[in-house]
Amino acid sequence: MSKSGSCNNMRWERKAMKHELIMWWSEEDQEFLAEVPELPVCIADGKSREECLRNLDEAAALWVAAAKKHGREVPEPKGRLRYA
Repeated sequence: MSKSGSCNNMRWERKAMKHELIMWWSEEDQEFLAEVPELPVCIADGKSREECLRNLDEAAALWVAAAKKHGREVPEPKGRLRYA
């Protein structure tokens, strides 16, 4: 997956999670990509923004479940991140 294209920063809230997400269009992949920077390697893709968000929702839920299963800390949301 490439990280080229335009970016949109959004607040992401799903159930109790309020982590920021970053979404962008990838010309190379011809689809939307999104990540949750506070959850390392939590990334998803989709042909539409809605599909990408659904896939990111699932990826984040799996990330949190795996972290808890292995006794790892789930980072608290820090609010708007100060880097791009």
